[in-house]
Amino acid sequence: MAETVWSTDTGEAVYRSRDPVRNLRLRVHLQRITSSNFLHYQPAVQPGKDLIDLATFRPHPTPSGHRPDEDEEEEVVIGWQEKLFSQFEVDLYQNEAACQSPLDYQYRQEILKLENSGGRKNRRIFTYTDSDRYTNLEEHCQKMTTAASEVPSFLVERMANVRRRRQDRRGMEGGILKSRIITWEPSEEFVRNNHVINTPLQTMYIMADLGPYGKLGYKTSEHVLCTLKVDSNGVITVKPDFTGLKGPYRIETEGEKQELWKYTIDNVSSIAQPVEEERERRVFKDLYVRHKEYLSSLVGTDFEMTVPGALRLFVNGEVVSAQGYEYDNLYIHFFVELPTINWSSPAVQQLSGVTQTCATKSLGMDKVAYFSYPFTFEAFFLHEDESADALLEWPVLYCEVLSLDFWQRYRVEGYGAVVLPATPGSHTLTVSTWRPVELSPVAELRRFFVGGSLELEDFSYVRIPGTFKGERLSRFGLHTETTGSVTFRLHCLQQSRLPFRAFLESSSLRKRMRSVLDRLEGFSQQSSIHNVLEAFRRARRRMQEARESLPQDLVSPSGTLVS
Repeated sequence: MAETVWSTDTGEAVYRSRDPVRNLRLRVHLQRITSSNFLHYQPAVQPGKDLIDLATFRPHPTPSGHRPDEDEEEEVVIGWQEKLFSQFEVDLYQNEAACQSPLDYQYRQEILKLENSGGRKNRRIFTYTDSDRYTNLEEHCQKMTTAASEVPSFLVERMANVRRRRQDRRGMEGGILKSRIITWEPSEEFVRNNHVINTPLQTMYIMADLGPYGKLGYKTSEHVLCTLKVDSNGVITVKPDFTGLKGPYRIETEGEKQELWKYTIDNVSSIAQPVEEERERRVFKDLYVRHKEYLSSLVGTDFEMTVPGALRLFVNGEVVSAQGYEYDNLYIHFFVELPTINWSSPAVQQLSGVTQTCATKSLGMDKVAYFSYPFTFEAFFLHEDESADALLEWPVLYCEVLSLDFWQRYRVEGYGAVVLPATPGSHTLTVSTWRPVELSPVAELRRFFVGGSLELEDFSYVRIPGTFKGERLSRFGLHTETTGSVTFRLHCLQQSRLPFRAFLESSSLRKRMRSVLDRLEGFSQQSSIHNVLEAFRRARRRMQEARESLPQDLVSPSGTLVS
């Protein structure tokens, strides 16, 4: 008996194809394993002896024309979503009373045509397409694990009603999404369609009826040979994978008479001709060119550049949350202060903002208010001071946290400030705040019952006031209390243009630009590029000077050496 190498890897394989899925063709070969498949023995015929012909013991052909030995092996080529009827479906749809849907009546007409033309060509191998009931039931009742006694969890039960297939989007719900930001009473179907990633997906099952000879057409004898899933992105999922060079897969039936079957799955899709591939390549190339032109039209041809020696700062920020404050219903007033020297912003630029009023929620020992309030601004830095001792200043973000009571009276909960990051990228900053207090119970009672409290006339007093001109700032006599903290999320972008030609023309401009680049932390990479170019120019100048100092007969190409 020969050894058969079985393929035990029945996991799914994922492919991606740009070709239409209708060109997919699979060849499925199914065979029952018997002793005759392994041992081929033929007795020698002795002349002069009457031997009984072995054909006498062969069963007679069935009414369909198939012999049992032919019924043990079958090979079928199947296309994508090609319907092959099983014996169960043939018996079912011949009865008109069993038809309930238009698809059932369509299957009935096709089966009657097959019967009139000589019967179906397949015997054991059949298919379930994306429209069949089996596909709906299989996706609804599929298990998450291989355990026999699996108990579905709450998530599995909820997700069982969601099919990652083509679902009908009703125009009414689409209109609701456009007109309403929040749906206060969402329906169950609305939740299924809008809160689950729903990629259009089509499914097909290749099945086999492994019932005993003469007893085909029972649902208990149906086994899944292969599952095919194709989504709208051209991703094809095959379970199990194509056989290829691996051994065949095996199926062992259960029951009184256990039988062993083997089957193979091969991709026999027709290969595109060179002419078709070239045509397809030209079509995709034209498509990509048109898409590139479309994207270019959206961006525009003019890219706004900064002036030489200037820095442009973009900040896309978000007021994330505030926590640790005494009262509820918080809102934040914030603004950005630009240094008076070398910094500027567009005239229409708004450098301040106020968030919405947000109620707090308990998170551990603290009360947190989540704002998720976005803001954006831009500023320009132009280094006009030629002095190397000038101190570089950076914009500062100030914030004031206030609370609102039932009578619409506000209280100051804290002040804070933070210097904007000097490096581009994403940054999360936590600003600790404080508020001025009076050392008397009357002030706290007035703050609780009447509202109002001590306030700063100038927000810049949180750091260094803009009107301060001395050398030492004294806050002696100011009583403060530490309150909570505010979290900001900032996405900083920096834009500049290095004037390479100006480096050769103006030494003062070169010195000014080098000073800016060396002192800005966010331009370390550009500073390195500048240093490399400077080193290259110095080496080139030394090479030219050395070349000019050599005799002309050695430098000239026509020069000759005289011994």
